[in-house]
Amino acid sequence: MGASAAPPDLPAARRVPGGVATLSPGPSTLPPTVRHAGVPVLVVGDPIEWTAVLGLPLGARAGQDEVTVQREGAAPARLSFTVAPMRYAEQRLSVAPKHVELTPENLVRHERERAHQAEVIATFSEPLPATLRLRQPVPGPRSSSFGLRRVFNGQSRNPHSGMDIAAPTGTPVVAPAAGRVVDVGDYFFNGGTVWLDHGGGLLTMFCHLSATHVKVGDLVRTGDRIADVGATGRVTGPHLHWSVSLNRAMVDPALFLAP
Repeated sequence: MGASAAPPDLPAARRVPGGVATLSPGPSTLPPTVRHAGVPVLVVGDPIEWTAVLGLPLGARAGQDEVTVQREGAAPARLSFTVAPMRYAEQRLSVAPKHVELTPENLVRHERERAHQAEVIATFSEPLPATLRLRQPVPGPRSSSFGLRRVFNGQSRNPHSGMDIAAPTGTPVVAPAAGRVVDVGDYFFNGGTVWLDHGGGLLTMFCHLSATHVKVGDLVRTGDRIADVGATGRVTGPHLHWSVSLNRAMVDPALFLAP
């Protein structure tokens, strides 16, 4: 299913797992409150036409789904939409068990880091982003790796939740939009990592960094250097792993780039 055209400020709409749905919650004087499975959804626009911009998780099932809409002075309403099926690539690999199974110590570390990342990804702040179009954070060839599921020795792993961009170690990584630094860390799988909060539940993550040039709380502008490409964490070579999260769902970064 191809991405549909969108106004310059919005990502390309693609109602598939890992995609973005743009929904019309109807006119109202104040922006309506929209939620999906209890999670707040970014709403942009004006009293004439509001648009709810909903990230669809990679684990979403094809078929009917819905959001709840609360307008001022009105009873909550349900807005239904259809999620189309999407088949991402799958790669089956046979490797030595040591490359698949975590030691007890590393498993404890991973679980601790995953809980922390879940807290980061739940950030929903104001002001809302001025644009939902993003700049590519580092030059280089972009892979089509989003959604790729790897199966190691018959054991399926979570699908790849970002875009890989090939670049040498030390290449500057810049902010794809204005935002606030909400996390800087060194993680088992992701290595050197920076998270930016752009407002309204839109966050971006940059992984495998060799160096970081920001700290938590820093405000950055579009194009500011925040880090350098590296090969830290669980990787086989230098590149940038770039993820985009919208209402706590990892979505395809390509939908946010200019055509």
